[in-house]
Amino acid sequence: MLQMVKERRSKEVVTREYTINLHKKLHSIKFKSKAPRAVKEIRAFAEKVMGTKDVRLDVALNKAVWSKGIKNVPNKLRIVISRRRNDDEDAKEEMYSFVTAAQDQSLKGKGTTVVQDS
Repeated sequence: MLQMVKERRSKEVVTREYTINLHKKLHSIKFKSKAPRAVKEIRAFAEKVMGTKDVRLDVALNKAVWSKGIKNVPNKLRIVISRRRNDDEDAKEEMYSFVTAAQDQSLKGKGTTVVQDS
């Protein structure tokens, strides 16, 4: 029963805002691979949270990760993940996740918030 509820939930269109702690995920990673690894960690986080294998990253998010160079990645980043329907006929999955950087990067007192729910 619980699995049926999870499957049904993973097929809904939803947009959520998260704070991801990149500092914790990039601890003991060598300097020249910190920014590329941060992008991979964001992709893995979105895949886990939204339950979709297809994760697409916005250009603004990539610029936010790389804003301070390859080795000085921001410690925490506020991101918006939206699960959307896949309109492509060739697609293997019916949903995909689109990740972008949040407009407001202030972190105080903000947890996970549902921005838009259908």
